Amino acid sequence: MAVRKIFGTDGIRGRANKDWLSPNNVLKLAQAVATYFIRGAHKHRVVIGKDTRLSGYMIEPALTAGFISMGMDVILVGPLPTPAIAMLTRSLRADIGVMISASHNSFEDNGLKFFDAEGLKLPDIVEKEIEDIFFSEPIPRVIPSFLGHAQRLDDAQGRYIEYLKNAFPKHLTLEGLHIVLDCANGAAYKIAPTVLWELGAIVTVINAKPNGLNINNQCGTTNTQDLEAKVREVKANIGIGLDGDADRVIFVDETGKSIHGDHLIAAIATAWKDKNKLSKDAIVGTVMCNKGLEIYLSSIGLKLHRTSVGDRYVSKCMSEEKINFGGEPSGHIIMSDYTTTGDGVLSAIQLLAYMITEDKKASSIHTIFTLCPQILVNLPCKDKSILQNPTIKKELQKLQVMYKDKAYILIRPSGTEPLVRITVQAKTKPLMNEALEKAQKCLLNYL
Repeated sequence: MAVRKIFGTDGIRGRANKDWLSPNNVLKLAQAVATYFIRGAHKHRVVIGKDTRLSGYMIEPALTAGFISMGMDVILVGPLPTPAIAMLTRSLRADIGVMISASHNSFEDNGLKFFDAEGLKLPDIVEKEIEDIFFSEPIPRVIPSFLGHAQRLDDAQGRYIEYLKNAFPKHLTLEGLHIVLDCANGAAYKIAPTVLWELGAIVTVINAKPNGLNINNQCGTTNTQDLEAKVREVKANIGIGLDGDADRVIFVDETGKSIHGDHLIAAIATAWKDKNKLSKDAIVGTVMCNKGLEIYLSSIGLKLHRTSVGDRYVSKCMSEEKINFGGEPSGHIIMSDYTTTGDGVLSAIQLLAYMITEDKKASSIHTIFTLCPQILVNLPCKDKSILQNPTIKKELQKLQVMYKDKAYILIRPSGTEPLVRITVQAKTKPLMNEALEKAQKCLLNYL
C-alpha cells in the first residue's frame, strides 16, 4: 500500500523539489487544504509567508496556484518569521496561514506549517482529514469566473515590528545594552535587528545576509560558535541566536557560554510569577524538559505539565488547561497573552525585560536551578515503527521500572529525520551513562 502519511511532527518537512514538496504535490496539497477550510459563501483568504531558502521561490507560486484554483484569495507577505504568519492570519481575518520553512534544517530541505483562522497549528485529526482529501481523486476546482486573486502586503514587516515592540514593557528601555544577534541568514534578518535597535539596544548583527543557500549554515540555534566568539570579542552583555524561521531562540551569556533552554523557561516563569502574570500556578513543558526544572518550579509553587515534543502540543495543552506560558528546551517559547506559537524575538525581549528589571547579568540565569545530568543520542533508523514492536516495548518498559526514581529514560522517533532519539536524565552522570548504555543495547539489537 502506498504511504498515505504527509504530515510530521510540525507540519510537512522534507527535501525540496521531491516527494510531498515537489511543485505538483504542493499545488494539490493547497487544493486539499482549501477544500477542508472553505466553509460558507464568503470569500476565503490565505496568508503565505516564507523564510529565505532558494526553494521558497518554487513552493510559493505552487501554493498560490493551488489556492487560487479553489477560489481563495492569496495574500503574499514574503520573508517573515513563522509567528508573524500566525499573527497576520488572525489580524487579517484570513481563513488559513501558511509558512514555507524547514525551520532549523539546511537549505536543501523545506516545509509547510499551516495555521487556522485563530493562528493555531492544525491538530492531528485535521491533518488526517486533509491527507484523506489529498489522496481522493479528483479534487473539484472552481469555474474560471470564481478563481481567486493574489496580492502582496507591503507593510507586513512593519505590522509585525510594531506588534513586537508593543509586547515590551512601556516603562523599560534597552538603552545601554549591547546585544550580539545571530539571524541564521533566515526569516528575521531584517525584523529582529530593527526591533532591538528601536527599543534602544546597541546591536551587533551577524549572519544576516541570506543568499538562499546559507540559512542555518554553521549559525543560528544549531551552531552557536560564531555567536559565542562575537559576544566575547565585542564584550556584549548577551548574545541572541535565532533559527531559520525565528520561532526558536537560544541565548549566550556575557562570557560566551550558552544558556540552557530550561533555564530560559525558568527565568521567564519566575518573572511572570513575581508580577502575577501567570494565569495559573503552572506552566507547560514537554517530555524533554529537564527534571531539575520540574523540581525548581515545584519549589516556587508552580506545576509543570508535560506534553509530547512539539510546540503545537504545548499550545494545545496551554489552551486546554487555560495556562498562558509554556515552552520547550529547544527554544520554542509560547506566551498566549501575545501569540499562539513559538516566537524567538518575542521571547528575547521578555528575557531582556527580566534582566533589566532585576538588574541581572545573563550569566546569573545559569544559577536559577541545577540541571540534572542529561544526554541525547540519535540512532539511525529507517523504519521508526520498530518502536511499536511488542518485544522492544516490553524490554523498554523493564528499563523504566529498573530505573524508576533514579533516571528518566525517553525513547521517541524523530518527527523530521530517520532517527530514533534516546534521552536520559539521572541524578548522577555514572547512573545516566549506565541507563543510556542499557537503552542503546536494547534498541541496537533490532535496528
